[in-house]
Amino acid sequence: MKSFFNRRLHSLLGVIPVGVFLIQHFIINHFAVYGASSFNAAAHFMESLPFRYALEIFVIFLPLLYHAIYGLYIAFLGKSNTRRYGFFRNIMFMLQRVTGVFLVIFIAWHVWETRVAAAFGADVNYDMMADILSSPFMLVFYIAGVLAATFHFANGLWSFAVSWGLTVTPRSQKIMTYVSITVFLVLSYIGIRAIIAFLDPALANM
Repeated sequence: MKSFFNRRLHSLLGVIPVGVFLIQHFIINHFAVYGASSFNAAAHFMESLPFRYALEIFVIFLPLLYHAIYGLYIAFLGKSNTRRYGFFRNIMFMLQRVTGVFLVIFIAWHVWETRVAAAFGADVNYDMMADILSSPFMLVFYIAGVLAATFHFANGLWSFAVSWGLTVTPRSQKIMTYVSITVFLVLSYIGIRAIIAFLDPALANM
């Protein structure tokens, strides 16, 4: 019973609020497509929100921390019930675990480079991101991070729908598969385009 509750809570937090925050974060980053001033204005708006620290702690960091810790438990110690699914769904389940582990590393590094740096007085702005992504290694690392995040969220939507009884028939699960693929493609486009914009906004608008 406890395991059932933890898995449902883990699934729910992956969509709300963590998934919602991912979409919001991508939208803010996408302002880089319109130039440095647009991104800086959007980032400054988010930094000036009332109750910012309370929102970050209780709406972002704590749910993300629970989702990450329990996700690692599932990945390395938890038992799966994927035998009743086909080959494709088992591959998706494996990729969900792999991207989850990678995202723990990526998000920790990203927070260190940005949020922790800001606490020590650094400006989290367009120039900071452009400087980070000027390294070929970091460019590949961030692209991999975006693709891992979009896949993990999109595929997690499918699992969420099953876990919460929203898709109980094979047909509804098949439809949800197409929905999750669409979400992955759309968010990946937004995220990669933002990365390109930090390199050169003109390239992102070609």
